[in-house]
Amino acid sequence: MTAFARKPTVGVKVGSLTIGGGAPIVVQAMTNTDTTDAAATAQQILELWQAGAELVRITVNNDQAAKAVPEIRARLHDAGCTVPLVGDFHFNGHLLLTRYPQCAEVLDKYRINPGNVGRGEKKDENFLTFCRLARDLGKAIRIGVNAGSLDPELVMAKMQENTAKNLGLSSEEVISQCMVVSALKSLELAVSSGLGEDRIVISCKISRPPELIKVYRRLAELTRQPLHLGLTEAGMGRRGIVWSTAAMAVLLAEGIGDTIRVSLTPSPGGDRREEVWIACEMLQALGIRSFAPSVTACPGCGRTTSTTFQELAQRVDSYLKERLPQWRKEFPGVEELKVAVMGCVVNGPGESKAANIGISLPGTGEAPACPVYVDGVQVATLKGTPEELAEAFLSLVENYVVTRYGKREERLLEPAS
Repeated sequence: MTAFARKPTVGVKVGSLTIGGGAPIVVQAMTNTDTTDAAATAQQILELWQAGAELVRITVNNDQAAKAVPEIRARLHDAGCTVPLVGDFHFNGHLLLTRYPQCAEVLDKYRINPGNVGRGEKKDENFLTFCRLARDLGKAIRIGVNAGSLDPELVMAKMQENTAKNLGLSSEEVISQCMVVSALKSLELAVSSGLGEDRIVISCKISRPPELIKVYRRLAELTRQPLHLGLTEAGMGRRGIVWSTAAMAVLLAEGIGDTIRVSLTPSPGGDRREEVWIACEMLQALGIRSFAPSVTACPGCGRTTSTTFQELAQRVDSYLKERLPQWRKEFPGVEELKVAVMGCVVNGPGESKAANIGISLPGTGEAPACPVYVDGVQVATLKGTPEELAEAFLSLVENYVVTRYGKREERLLEPAS
C-alpha cells in the first residue's frame, strides 16, 4: 500500500520510447564527453546503451557541439544503436536549435531549463522558441527546473512575499516552492504554444533528499505530466549512491516517477556506466523492473571464516554478467533469475530454497557438503575443492536457465494437462 496514490500520467513519446502513461520506468544516463568529439561521444553513448540506458542526454552548449550531433547520430546508427537522444540546453539552446535545424531534427527530446533561457521579456519568447520547434518537428521536451539555477526574479518575489506575509518559511522551503511554481508556469506556457501535453516531461531537481521528496509529492498532486526523477549533484561514490537511492526509492515506492537518472560524480577516469547499473539495481530492488539475474549472498560472520562462499558468490555474479547478453537473445525472461550463494547452515538452506537455484556452503566446523536447491527442492549435494564446486554449480545454473527459460513460447502453447 503506497502512501500516495498518483493519478495516471500522460504518455509522452520520445523516439521509440514512451515515458509515463503506464509504460515501464525509463532509465536515463548522460554523457560526460566533449560533444564536439563525435567519435568519443558516440562511443560513450553506445556503452551506456549496452549497460542498460534507454535514453541518453548529451550537452549541446555551442555551435561546434550542435554541428556534431548529426554525426553522433549517424555513428550510432552504423553501430546498430537506436537509443533516443536528448539535447541538454542552457542559455543559448533556442539559438542553437534555430541555427542548426539538422541538430534539432535528429534529437528526440530537448531539455529546457526555464531558469536560464533569458531574463525579462526575452525569457518567455526564448522558451517559446523551444516549444514551437518541438511542436513543428514532433519532438518532446523536458522542462527541467534546477534549484541551483532558478529565475532570480521569481526567487526574490517569493522571498519578499514570505517576509511581507510573515509566512515563516525557511529559505529552503521557499526555493522548493519556487521550483514547483516555475515548472507549472512553464508547462502552461508550453501548452499555450500549441505543444501537446503528450510531448512534455517535467523535473524539479535539488540536492537534498527530504526536499526532493516534498517537491515531487507536490508535483504529483498538481500535474499529470510524466516526472523525471533525479537528485542533482548527488556526489561521489557511496554518498552519491546512498543519497540518490534514499530520495528516489521513497518516491518510486509511492508510484511517483516515470523516468530516472542517478547523477553520480565519477572518480577521475571512472566508468560512466556506473550510474546506469545503479539505476537498474534500484528499480530491480523495488520489484519494479528486472534487468539482470540477481545473486543473494550472506554478509559473512564468525561462522564463515573461510572465504570460499565469498569467492563463489563473486564468480557466480561475474558469470551471470558475462552470459547475460547471449542469454537475453535465447531465453526471454532470464532477467528474473534469482541465485543464492550462502555461507553456513543458519540461513543457507532457507535462502537457497527461496531462490530459483541456490547453494548452501558449510560454515566453520560444519560437514563439508553443499546442498543445492532448485525451486525449493534439493537436487544435489556437491563436494570437492573450491574450483570443483564452482564448476559444478555453474553447470547447474546453466542447465537451469536452458530448462526454465528455453523455448518459452512453445511451452506456453502446450495444452494444459
